[in-house]
Amino acid sequence: MHTYTAQTFNLPELSGLSDGQIKAHLGLYEGYVKHVNLLREQIADLTALDPEKYSYAIMETRRRLGFEFNGMRMHEYYFSQFEGGASPLGADSSLGKAVTEKYGSVEAFVAHFMGVGMSRGIGWSVLYRDPIGNTVHTAWVADHELGQLGGLPVIAAMDMWEHAFMVDYLPKDKKNYIEAFLKNMNWRVAEDRFGVK
Repeated sequence: MHTYTAQTFNLPELSGLSDGQIKAHLGLYEGYVKHVNLLREQIADLTALDPEKYSYAIMETRRRLGFEFNGMRMHEYYFSQFEGGASPLGADSSLGKAVTEKYGSVEAFVAHFMGVGMSRGIGWSVLYRDPIGNTVHTAWVADHELGQLGGLPVIAAMDMWEHAFMVDYLPKDKKNYIEAFLKNMNWRVAEDRFGVK
């Protein structure tokens, strides 16, 4: 059985996000990786023991796997966006043109992305690419797996769970966290994910 390993990220010094915050957040990410592996083992073990007797436990474990797996993967999107240092979203890039077509300008898109991030509750502000029509969508995703837009590639992911900012910012100051996140975002990573030349 394949075992997932926590990725390492080559992160520069981040403005507005302390080393302590990033270290705590990376530790949480490593927990998701660990639990993906544990849940997959548990499903295999229960299936080997008696798939009929443990069918309910297997089904519930599979449901939990979606939460842990998406928690792992969304954090991989998140941290990789800081690698290489901050870089603005180029208005002339394919992604810049797509968000301008949908939202009116790069600045209007960033304001919209921030607005989605300000939604009450825990979750993610996520930018997706829809290959049908070659457009983009921004969505609020709660609990990592609730609200994901089926089959659409993630272009940018901003973690809005309190664990992403509570070392540095109180919940009432999450706008300051969003500004720090965007200040450190390497939009070239998102442009590469968009993948349209």
